Amino acid sequence: MSWKWEYAFGAEESARTAPAGFLSEAERKADELVRAAEAFHVDGRAHGGTDPKGGDIIVPGGMFTYQVVVPSERVHIVQITYLGF
Repeated sequence: MSWKWEYAFGAEESARTAPAGFLSEAERKADELVRAAEAFHVDGRAHGGTDPKGGDIIVPGGMFTYQVVVPSERVHIVQITYLGF
C-alpha cells in the first residue's frame, strides 16, 4: 500500500460544487500532506501508536480540514469550506 489522500464523509459532495481553481489548490496541498506523512511514517502499516492530530489548511478561496490515518496510509480531507475570497 502507498500513501494517498482522499475525500471523506461529506467532503466529496462539497468538492463537486466548489470551483475548479479552489479545488486544484486544495488538492495540491493535500499532495504535500501525503508526501510529508509518507516521509515521517515510512511504513504506516507497522505504526502502533495513535494517529497524529489533523488540522486546517488555508488555501486561496477557503480552507479544508484533514486527518491523517497512519495504519491505512491515508490523508482524509474531511471538510471543505469555500469562502470565495
